[in-house]
Amino acid sequence: MSTAKRFQPSDTSLRGVRVLSVALNLPGPAAVMRLADMGATCTKLEPLPPTGSPKGSSSDPMGMYAPHAYAQLHAGVKVVQADLKSSAGQTKLHGLLAKTDVLLTSFRPSALRKLGMDWKSLHAQFPSLIMVSIVGAKGAAAEIPGHDLTYLAAHGLVTGLHLPATLFADMAGSALAVEAVLKSLWQRARPGRAHGKGVCQEVALEDAAAYLALPRHWGLTLPQGSVGGAHAGYAVYECKQGRVAVAALEPHFATKLLEVAGIPLAKPVHSTMGLPNTRMKLSQFFAGLTRQQINKLAATHDLPLLTLA
Repeated sequence: MSTAKRFQPSDTSLRGVRVLSVALNLPGPAAVMRLADMGATCTKLEPLPPTGSPKGSSSDPMGMYAPHAYAQLHAGVKVVQADLKSSAGQTKLHGLLAKTDVLLTSFRPSALRKLGMDWKSLHAQFPSLIMVSIVGAKGAAAEIPGHDLTYLAAHGLVTGLHLPATLFADMAGSALAVEAVLKSLWQRARPGRAHGKGVCQEVALEDAAAYLALPRHWGLTLPQGSVGGAHAGYAVYECKQGRVAVAALEPHFATKLLEVAGIPLAKPVHSTMGLPNTRMKLSQFFAGLTRQQINKLAATHDLPLLTLA
């Protein structure tokens, strides 16, 4: 397996930084994708695929159930394979680590210890190595199995029987991992006693979910919150041929929307937007318009409206 052809990073901020990842599934590869896009030289070390697998097969679950996503995640990333439980695999790993600035992992702490990849062991052998470890949760909870859905559910972000629209904790966790890499590179480069020394950072997907859940914790996205349903100018309405996402939250947008829709305004405008009658009238207004008409209305009156099929 090798680097995707003709990959060009969108910037060169991390040119010269060498990243090695042993992280599977989504958060780790998504972080590496962003690091590669910033110019880092990225290598992914995967386990060997099952015996009898077609040539070039990936052992990463993402490569098995979503090869198109795997391909995008690994554009510009050199992928190599080894059995880290074997002496040959350990030799290959250590050879790569000797030329690495940043190691990214997503194994549980107990698995890292079994592979000799815990921070204490690696720091002793590679004192300048930076390690960013993605876990489900910090502390003892890092050993408890979980996934994006369970971390979102733990923080009130799964509100019914429908699955969330995307993998929020995984993607936010990948962004936090990139943040940890950048912070660690900065710490290692700063003058002082720690100059040139490796740093270990732990990133928890549950922390990412908790961060995303703050607007809900503050009540903003609850049904009585301004962006949760209480404000008629921040909602999704049916229209001819589809729907329209309305984000007329600020007073000047809300005032203009009411004016365009022919709805009487009682000051302050947010009081009008909180009336059930206002929502009903806006619903009737948009129901009589096509997507094309709404798009034209948005452009003419500078309104934040987006039509959907």
